[in-house]
Amino acid sequence: MTVKAIALNCTLKTEGESSTDAMIDVLKQAFAKADVEVTETVRVAALDIKPGVTSDEGDGDDWPALRRKVLDHDILILGGPIWLGQVGSIAKRVMERMDAFLDETDDHGRMPSYGKVAVAAIVGNEDGAHGSSAQIFQALNDLGWTIPAVAACYWVGEAMGSVDFKDLAQTPDKVLKTATMVAGNAAHLVQLLKEKPYPG
Repeated sequence: MTVKAIALNCTLKTEGESSTDAMIDVLKQAFAKADVEVTETVRVAALDIKPGVTSDEGDGDDWPALRRKVLDHDILILGGPIWLGQVGSIAKRVMERMDAFLDETDDHGRMPSYGKVAVAAIVGNEDGAHGSSAQIFQALNDLGWTIPAVAACYWVGEAMGSVDFKDLAQTPDKVLKTATMVAGNAAHLVQLLKEKPYPG
């Protein structure tokens, strides 16, 4: 059974090297070992994702195309940095746009995200990894995504420090072990949901 994942890099940077990219790459390698293809990483800040809570906010809105891409995959990797102790604004924008799922149910009351799995990739140089994952998982669960056990892979550097995840000489062993578990659990859960979908 083919399983595909897509990563949304919600860094605040429109271009250039990002620690979120580095964490997504760690997960991408772990997913490959779990027979899941991460088909692409989308830099959300480089798109024009309009504010709002519908699936199409009109002329120039890049969300409809990104929404289709996301829903064409089995697993969503939502990656982003910690800012001010919480998940960054780009990730919040993505989740706000998914609010439309609440009104886009099928005949059994299932949102478009039902049967799909979401995990998080979080980086930052301050406290907030657990708070950020709590925000992400509560929101995505409300919007129909299924969250596996051990669903967040994160790294947090020294408070007010100057070293970013992308600048580390090597990926910490704990991060690699967590990535393996995140990928394995997500792949396992997707297979179960494919074989036995939610009844609604």
